[in-house]
Amino acid sequence: IGNPFGLGGSATTGIVSARGRDIRSGPFDDFLQIDAPINRGNSGGPLFDLNGRVIGINTAIFSPNGGNVGIGFAIPSKLAESVIEELRTNGRVERGWLGVTIQPVDEALAEALGFDGKGGALVASVVPGSPAERAGLQPGDVIIGFAGTEVTSPKSLTRQAATVKPGTDTEIEVWRDGEHETLDVAMGRSPSDPVAARADTHEKKARLGFALAELTPAGRERFRIGDAMKGALIVQVDPGGPAAAKGLRPGDVIVGIGQRPVDDLDAARRAIETAREDGHGTILLRVARGGDSTFVAVPFA
Repeated sequence: IGNPFGLGGSATTGIVSARGRDIRSGPFDDFLQIDAPINRGNSGGPLFDLNGRVIGINTAIFSPNGGNVGIGFAIPSKLAESVIEELRTNGRVERGWLGVTIQPVDEALAEALGFDGKGGALVASVVPGSPAERAGLQPGDVIIGFAGTEVTSPKSLTRQAATVKPGTDTEIEVWRDGEHETLDVAMGRSPSDPVAARADTHEKKARLGFALAELTPAGRERFRIGDAMKGALIVQVDPGGPAAAKGLRPGDVIVGIGQRPVDDLDAARRAIETAREDGHGTILLRVARGGDSTFVAVPFA
């Protein structure tokens, strides 16, 4: 149910095609895929089952040309419920942070490591001073369990860790040199989340289709951004928004707006707000990605 194109309350029907879809809008993607049409204006409306129970919140469409093509995505109600409760209680969402860079364990890696298990998340690096370092995690460890739950992939570990409140003592089961070990870690607070929340995420996504955060050591580590880079980090992109249509994605760094350089998040926010208030229909961004930079003109929606 929603308000597509501002025409008024409308309802559509369809089926759930998949659960746990990753549409690359951020590290916590866990969407229901549905073929009930979701058009502009439907986002935020409820997704019901045949018994009238809310099972999701309509969020995005797959839209190469701006129209619905029969693929929509909704946030599962179980996930939304916990977020809503945190917002109601604390006014913000706090996610747990471990402080590792992880990757899948494919057959070649498993053979090279002598790992005979399934799934898991291979620790590629550990952020200095992070909860993971203090707990004794090392590059080459395979994380196979987190808080009593099996880790089936890096994505599952990211989601599991994010749901743990900062400061909570948590057990991690790792495979190391042919042995199983259990480590105790005091979860930290995600460095990017509070900043992203301060970045007026709702307003920016409604206007340009992305959310920004400071360039923290964790963000540099995650997206492999050099220490010399200055700017504002794109941490989330609305799949149906103007930024996505222009090819922007999480990990891109805004290093300039218009003809002026941008050194940090506050400078980016001020420049975007000024352009919006001045009534510009399009904003010119200079975006760095993988050592190269390019200009991208993104329209305000």
